[in-house]
Amino acid sequence: MKTFPSTSLWSGDEPGPQINAHHITERRPRRSLGVAFGLAAALLAAATLSGCSDRASAETKSKKGTLVAVPVVVGRAEAKDVPVEVRNIGNVEAYSTVTIRSQITGQIIQVHFQEGQEVKAGDLLFSIDPRPAQGALRHAQADLKRDEAQLVSARLEFERQKKLLANSIASQDDYEKAQAAFYGLEATVMADQSAISNATLNLEYTSIRAPIDGRTGNLMVKKGNIVKAPDDSLVTINQVHPIYVTFSVPEQDLPEIRARMREVALPVQVGVPGDATATVQGELTFIDNSVDATTGRIKLKGTFTNENDALWPGQFVQATLTLRTLPRAIVVPSHAVQSSQNGEFVFVVKADSTVQKRPVVIGLSLKDAIVIARGVEPGETVVTDGQLRLTEGAKVTTQTAGGGTTAEADRGGTP
Repeated sequence: MKTFPSTSLWSGDEPGPQINAHHITERRPRRSLGVAFGLAAALLAAATLSGCSDRASAETKSKKGTLVAVPVVVGRAEAKDVPVEVRNIGNVEAYSTVTIRSQITGQIIQVHFQEGQEVKAGDLLFSIDPRPAQGALRHAQADLKRDEAQLVSARLEFERQKKLLANSIASQDDYEKAQAAFYGLEATVMADQSAISNATLNLEYTSIRAPIDGRTGNLMVKKGNIVKAPDDSLVTINQVHPIYVTFSVPEQDLPEIRARMREVALPVQVGVPGDATATVQGELTFIDNSVDATTGRIKLKGTFTNENDALWPGQFVQATLTLRTLPRAIVVPSHAVQSSQNGEFVFVVKADSTVQKRPVVIGLSLKDAIVIARGVEPGETVVTDGQLRLTEGAKVTTQTAGGGTTAEADRGGTP
């Protein structure tokens, strides 16, 4: 029978079994290290949680104690006179355009102007060979002389036959023949006089003159060419002093335009193409007699003196029609107005550098500003950039659009 002395059970008074010391030394250190490691981990976690809680509590206290200022850009509400305007792209048109044509057929023997030259009414433009017209005039004059001589003879014969008839010497038939011959030559003389007038007029047509003041365009027929009346165009003259600017406005503006036009002359302002700072002033002089059914707009014309030739026919310009002026209207930068489900609002910066969210009623939209009908007073400061980070009562540091700081929100040392 095999025995295991080192592992036998101890009982009674017999000597106890021998415990294997090797097993004892191996198991006791393992249990001690595990417990130590567990305790260390628990202490570390507790310390970490305690530190986080302390920092969160400190941050919360810091946030509760001071407000962090939000940097924003601001502008100022101003009270000023604001013009009520209607704007649209317009087209410059000549005040009058005349195409010069010859009224007789002939050869151009001289051109008396340069292309693009400014001309006055009555200035000589073209000379057409006058010799055919001169010959026709002399022929008509000769016919008149001949027929006038025949008329004298017919008058004498008529008077003689009239006397003979009165003395019952001549017959009634001879008298009537003399009378008819006399009246016929009178008509011939009148026709000769008409022919002379026509020949004289044709001779005048050999000198073509400007009918209006204006500027000449491209010369379409040169010297030496034969022109056929009235088909051939010689040159076009545009009158540019004064000049028109044609533009259109929506039909809903028509009643106010007509009403204001009956009271005062409505000014029209246009920008000079190529010069962003230059403008010219004119006056509304024409309203079309119907609204365009396809666009719902009506055509207007402004008249400009154009003394310095700033406007040129065919140009496209920005036309502005001023209807009236709103006195002392409150104006804020357009970026200050924000929209929400409850309507438009602005953030107003108060004296303590906090903001107030204030609802507003807007009016006209200008180029870079908006008229405020109600909600803002003149001189108040409004936020124009940075609104997304703001709430009611938030602290702000402000600067103008140019970059200069205008206020410090937290005087107590906000970092």
